Amino acid sequence: MTERTLGRSGLTVSALGLGCMGLSSGYGPPVDKEHGLRVIRAAVDRGVTFFDTAEVYGPFANEELVGEALAPVRDRVVIATKFGFKIENGKQAGLDSRPAHIREVVEASLKRLRTDRIDLLYQHRVDPAVPIEDVAGTVGELVREGKVKHFGLSEAGVQVIRQAHAVHPVAALQSEYSLWWREPEAEILPTLEELGIGFVPFSPLGRGFLTGKIDETTTFDGADYRNTVPRFSPENRKANQAVVDLLTRTAEQKSATPAQVALAWLLAQKPWIVPIPGTTKLHRLEENLGAAAVALTAGDVRELDTAASETHGARYSEAAQRMVNR
Repeated sequence: MTERTLGRSGLTVSALGLGCMGLSSGYGPPVDKEHGLRVIRAAVDRGVTFFDTAEVYGPFANEELVGEALAPVRDRVVIATKFGFKIENGKQAGLDSRPAHIREVVEASLKRLRTDRIDLLYQHRVDPAVPIEDVAGTVGELVREGKVKHFGLSEAGVQVIRQAHAVHPVAALQSEYSLWWREPEAEILPTLEELGIGFVPFSPLGRGFLTGKIDETTTFDGADYRNTVPRFSPENRKANQAVVDLLTRTAEQKSATPAQVALAWLLAQKPWIVPIPGTTKLHRLEENLGAAAVALTAGDVRELDTAASETHGARYSEAAQRMVNR
């Protein structure tokens, strides 16, 4: 596995990371603990050094799983986690990035992750009730105390990124980006390049759609949040099938899979982009990591760019969209 550096932060990680959320929440029932441990440790064995979690995944269960899985190799890996949500009675209950709460979350996360430092700490969602300067200042204090190594933001807009970065350097922004969601290209990516901030795309496979394994007839588990996503309505899946068809044709030419081509397209955008595909299956992990060896020509990239210039359906429900600050 090749390595990449997230912007000018000096934080070097594997070119592909592992998004761990789906092992504990989001796409149906959590996996069996022993299986979750196997998936994470298999990623380590295959050269992955970048693992993404958050207190709200579960809640709490995902950090515990990641902490146990990575404890034997802690000094060889980079762990990213997040604060920013209020959790009540085991459920997400709004936003909370008050400085005192950030500190509470960090102390609890350190224990669950079985570590003495968090390599990359993201604000999970921008909290309009707390000035971003206060958030950045608090994380800066935690960096000076040695409990955090790098500061990140998730789903933040350009103005927030600039304001935060002026107080404490932002190492990375995590937001959705894929052939199925191109919005970051307009303002986010140029800003990150200017400021020397790395980019970590989540849902780089369009929440599974770009793998070619989902079509308009696919049904999801009752606990799968894709049931609430407009983009996953049957009519929108049918309308967006053209992108998958092109991925499939390109994959055949490259002796690859559609998922590998979708990830290779992201890797071809900028050298400081590090996607974090998630999976619960060992064979899909193997497939995803194989994307690092898929070489796309400039012509391949242009053809994919053109085909994916417009997608149908919103990426979030109205309630979830209200949590996204652009």
